[in-house]
Amino acid sequence: MPDTRTVLIVDDDRELADGLRVFLQRHGFRCVLANNGLDAQRAIREERPDLVVMDMMMPRMGGYPVLESLQGRADAPPVIMMTANEGARHKAYAEHLGVIDYLRKPFDMQRLLEAVQRVLPSADPAP
Repeated sequence: MPDTRTVLIVDDDRELADGLRVFLQRHGFRCVLANNGLDAQRAIREERPDLVVMDMMMPRMGGYPVLESLQGRADAPPVIMMTANEGARHKAYAEHLGVIDYLRKPFDMQRLLEAVQRVLPSADPAP
């Protein structure tokens, strides 16, 4: 069995999160879902994902506080931020907090896959 890498998908839009999960699972990734930043923090501790794909704006806790909580941690997973926000300041702050990629919604699923595979190159490049 191939090395299965875990991706934590964090988004309050359940339909989008489920679509991302199905898409990434087809490409050989194990996916875990969280619908807000508080659940994401718990999932990061418990699941120890290889990568987090996270929305910026969510109820209860958004993406920025999660990124801030990961700063300086040696075991922090890499994060790809997703957002519908087009502000350059938001992107700059996310990059300052260490995101490895920043996807503006809506985005092409192939673009997401390329970003994920840059971080997790050992994943199965299946169809």
